[in-house]
Amino acid sequence: MIGVIGKRLLTTLLILLGVSLIVFLLLQLVPGDPAITILGAGATAESVAAVRDELGLNHPLPVQFVDYLGGLIRGDLGRSLTVNAPVSDIMIPRFVNTMILTGAALVLCIVIGVPLGVLAARKQYSVFDRISMFTALSGASVPVYWFGLLLIGVFSIQLGWLPTSGMYNSRNPGGLGDLLSHLLLPAIAAALVPLAVIARMTRSVMIEVLQQDYIRTLRASGLSERSVLWRHALRNALPPIVNVIGLQVGYLLGGVVFVEVVFGWPGLGQQLYTSINQRDIPVVQAGVLFIAMSFVAINLFTDSAVGLLDPRTRRTVNA
Repeated sequence: MIGVIGKRLLTTLLILLGVSLIVFLLLQLVPGDPAITILGAGATAESVAAVRDELGLNHPLPVQFVDYLGGLIRGDLGRSLTVNAPVSDIMIPRFVNTMILTGAALVLCIVIGVPLGVLAARKQYSVFDRISMFTALSGASVPVYWFGLLLIGVFSIQLGWLPTSGMYNSRNPGGLGDLLSHLLLPAIAAALVPLAVIARMTRSVMIEVLQQDYIRTLRASGLSERSVLWRHALRNALPPIVNVIGLQVGYLLGGVVFVEVVFGWPGLGQQLYTSINQRDIPVVQAGVLFIAMSFVAINLFTDSAVGLLDPRTRRTVNA
């Protein structure tokens, strides 16, 4: 198992290197000059040339990329072009806020999606199964930003139950209760599509497991249906369910970009949106790298968890 994790860590490093290269090259295609972004449109040619020289923008692209990687290895993400502050000071608090939103959405996906799929599988072809899966399919087809605006319109504007935006009350910031009241709507919006996918996948896997011979044997032995369903069938269905949950976390990390913009949540997504409009390349690079690192780390954790739950996976990988 240790050897498998070591190989995956090496693969992770190679993926991050590839992501860094792709992001670096793509941002070179973004129109606009970082030096003009810093100095303003009225800057003289001499000032622009001096800033470009200071930032190393006059060097060939391979040299710039090597300098960029060297900074990453040292933990130096550069400085923001718009606020002239270390990128790490800007992005780390934003990253924490994004993880709070992603974590809350993931909890909703698991707490609602998995039981919904299990019960739908238990009552296959029933009215509950058809309604729940139709709802899940409809939810997976709804644009996240539209659903977020719908939630704001109903629960914030019409009913006035929850705040429309932000992470805390700007006038009188509270504690955990204030955070939760601001977190609920964006978490629901972010969880909509992954929850639907998890519910449908759980149903599909559970239907297959419930048709196995050992399930019939457990039922024939007099074991309660509740124990058969939740202790035995779900336990054997966990590896593919955990795998799809890990994949949906990656979707969450991408989907919260839209959710954060709609709800004004001060996370990576909102910062990326602002920095792209401002052509703040170091901040954009760092934001994409943070998301890529999170996605790869979660996949590594998911693969390890699936290996622990299903020994057959470990034997396949070692083979």
